Amino acid sequence: ASYEGVPLSEHSVITRVITVAKGVFAPGHLGELTRIVPFEMVDAVLTETGRTQQRLRLLPSRVVVYLLLAAGLFAEVGYLGVWDKLVAGLGGLGLTRPSATGLWHARVRVGVAPLRALFDLLRGPAAGIRTAGVWWCALVVTAIDGTVLDVPDSSGNATGLGKNRSQHGTAGYPQVRLVALVACGTRAVIDAVFGTRSDGETSHALRLVRSLHTGMIVLLDRGFDSNTFLAAVAGTGAQFLVRLNGNRKPPVLARHHDGSYTSIIGGVRVRVIACEITISTTAGTRTGVYRLATTLLDHRRFPAFEVVKLYHERWEVESAYLEIKSTLLGRRVLRSPVPALIAQEIYALLTVYQVIRIAIADTADAAGGVDPDRAGFTLAVQTARDLIVQAANVVAETTIDLIGTIGRHLLDNLMPERRLRVSPRAVKRPLSRYAYKSLGVDRKSYLATLTIDILAGQPALTDQADP
Repeated sequence: ASYEGVPLSEHSVITRVITVAKGVFAPGHLGELTRIVPFEMVDAVLTETGRTQQRLRLLPSRVVVYLLLAAGLFAEVGYLGVWDKLVAGLGGLGLTRPSATGLWHARVRVGVAPLRALFDLLRGPAAGIRTAGVWWCALVVTAIDGTVLDVPDSSGNATGLGKNRSQHGTAGYPQVRLVALVACGTRAVIDAVFGTRSDGETSHALRLVRSLHTGMIVLLDRGFDSNTFLAAVAGTGAQFLVRLNGNRKPPVLARHHDGSYTSIIGGVRVRVIACEITISTTAGTRTGVYRLATTLLDHRRFPAFEVVKLYHERWEVESAYLEIKSTLLGRRVLRSPVPALIAQEIYALLTVYQVIRIAIADTADAAGGVDPDRAGFTLAVQTARDLIVQAANVVAETTIDLIGTIGRHLLDNLMPERRLRVSPRAVKRPLSRYAYKSLGVDRKSYLATLTIDILAGQPALTDQADP
């Protein structure tokens, strides 16, 4: 057969060169994301933690680390299924498929320390000086909040983590409480801690104080307004903006022209802003009164109205949790039946999330100031998965491609500028799917208009959920 004079064979064959590590190390990769987590980095954390294999095995420690990271991208399959994804593009290398028992023992051999060390190397705001949306008045905007992750209902997890009570009796799964410090502009994880749910969010959050410093402002909801915690945050040199509980009655020390007033909370001098926020949609109007306290004391440099607008950035940490729990995990329970391996799995999940966020931020910077909010996290995950299956772009070429295949896909499919939308809070996994029909709960998302009025005079009490 021929086409425009060019002879064609009966079958067309497309060949490509795959560059990976040699021998049994070949399955140890993360597709194009390997450039962010290179072999040398993984080998370094294994050496540092003393987890390099004593003899060369079918599953070298480096391969196990990449397997654990890849598992964070393929939550729908077991570890053997993840192995199959890693070797799908490596046909002809004669690789032997391990057994499920072999993978279990390999995970136990590697342990949690290398994954924790890898996360410590990669965590951070993933932002440059000119990254859009990261800075506010020369401060890096961050937020702290917590969530819970479901883990398998095994005897080991139930004993080590406990099971919570609910209105229907004992909860279905043991849970781990995760509390993270997130950069709002990039949604990258600056630090994260986790532990039993019996310890509250504030108790866990005290361990995040180590990552706060001058040049930051941290946004907090009203669950974090304890005197001890706010004093600890202020002691780091970081600024804070926190929503106050309704039972607080801070003294009025001085009033300012912008409607705010100076007060003191837990020995920390703050400025309190009371405001009324109205959200208008086609479904109606809702108004609430809110009080915020901040260590930004200069009302001329930081007007009350601008500070209230900044507080809405706190929801970026909620979006980060949505991406971890819904996009990566697909709302699934974690895999590991024992708490020690749960910790390993969580550090691997946080690390792969951070790697994707770094890839998105690098793309935004290389493209000349694109806001990272316009890059689709789901698209980045899907592209990263495809490149793992193809074993593509594992090793960088001589000429470094700063954007890469993932970045080009993101730039070709940028989302529009964010619009203000609201949606009623609702349980995403109800015990009964019929409850919404009987209760008439509206779960639609609406375009909204936001009105902010600063309340001067006698301070009002907080009476609504977070705006």
